[in-house]
Amino acid sequence: MEVQRITSLSLVNLLVEENVNKELVVEMGMLEPILELLESGDPTVQCNSCACVATLTTSESNREAIASAGGVLPVLVLAKSYDPRVQQNAVGAVLNLTRSERTREVLWREGALPVLTILLESADSEVQYYSCSALSNFATNPEYHQMMLQVGDRFLLKALLSLMSSSVQKICCQSCRCLRNLSVNVNTQEALVAMGCIPQLKALLRSSSEPVSESAVTLLSALSEHPPNRGALVDEGFLKILKELLSYRTNPVILSHTTYTIRNLSSSQSVQAVIDSECVEGLLQTLACADTTEESLLCVTTCVKELTALESLKSHIAEKLNSELVGRLIGLAGQLENTELSFHAAYIIGQLEPKDEVRQSLKPHISEVLGYLLRFLSHQEVRFQHLGILTLCRLNEDANFSSAIGLSPLVEQLQRFQQQTEETQALLRMAMHSMNRGGQGH
Repeated sequence: MEVQRITSLSLVNLLVEENVNKELVVEMGMLEPILELLESGDPTVQCNSCACVATLTTSESNREAIASAGGVLPVLVLAKSYDPRVQQNAVGAVLNLTRSERTREVLWREGALPVLTILLESADSEVQYYSCSALSNFATNPEYHQMMLQVGDRFLLKALLSLMSSSVQKICCQSCRCLRNLSVNVNTQEALVAMGCIPQLKALLRSSSEPVSESAVTLLSALSEHPPNRGALVDEGFLKILKELLSYRTNPVILSHTTYTIRNLSSSQSVQAVIDSECVEGLLQTLACADTTEESLLCVTTCVKELTALESLKSHIAEKLNSELVGRLIGLAGQLENTELSFHAAYIIGQLEPKDEVRQSLKPHISEVLGYLLRFLSHQEVRFQHLGILTLCRLNEDANFSSAIGLSPLVEQLQRFQQQTEETQALLRMAMHSMNRGGQGH
């Protein structure tokens, strides 16, 4: 037994402290003796061998080798050990094994679900975190959801909701991620709301911790996808909280989920709530800031574009736009690096009505506006062509723009576009006529 202890400890030191190539360890044939040590009855040997497996399983190829060698079940058995050191290392190894689809399948067949679910109530915060993370990895595959949600009387959901209030930040964050992965199912969303998830989410979203806010808003965005949840979320004042989250301008994950949720919660019934929350002002402030990342800018412009579909919000957005913001939108519409960002910025500009005072802010930028519109008219995508034509029609109602358009290459491009369209229509008529004749011949 003493030999096994010394051997297992030496292996741990070799793998952890010496930082050796983990794939090479398996290639040299050391995996089999390590797995044999898992079967030892000595807690120290079990602890050390589990630490070895946990270290080896950080490599994807090693995970495959361990599964092929039958090492999954012994590790899972030790995850139920009463020795806290053994259990912690074993559950850490299980977590690493869930990082690959094939080894997840093996773990699932060997009965990992009930083991991990029970461990969510462990007194050891590391064991809680490892088991929650492993379940979150399982939850990335919707095929596992039914079985996961059938454990006990919604035991898993109750345990995860409880962990959302954990004082350990990483456990709190991981429980939100696991619930987010499970929330692709509408029934799960309804169950979470019924079980009191909303007040807990509000508390987490107000956290001063960025990681907590990030994990909480990803869950909120999932809940907002289900239309019956939206009214309750609006009534609970989530729009005001979302406005505050817009301050995370350099965090594209928070920005993307925040803007997505604002879009989901904005409807003809919630227009006044959106206005009162000052989400529009928050979106425009984020748009104006120089430190907002390109990815975040795309999220913001997409959101503002969607909000302009609501007439009351379109006029509210126009009221809040100023010359600086209009210049910013024109710059984004004219840039060539990100075509989606260009389209959304141009769409917002195109929604400005002739009576909008902010329309006057476009006049110092006539040449830039006509420049990106000319590019849109020759774009391969039809939506860019249509947006260019619609925007030109709106701008042509203004005398200054009308004069500039008449002197620009846009007129020639429109004529060329019209000729191409007429030729396409003629070809379509010929094709339809030919097809009809062929049909009659049969």
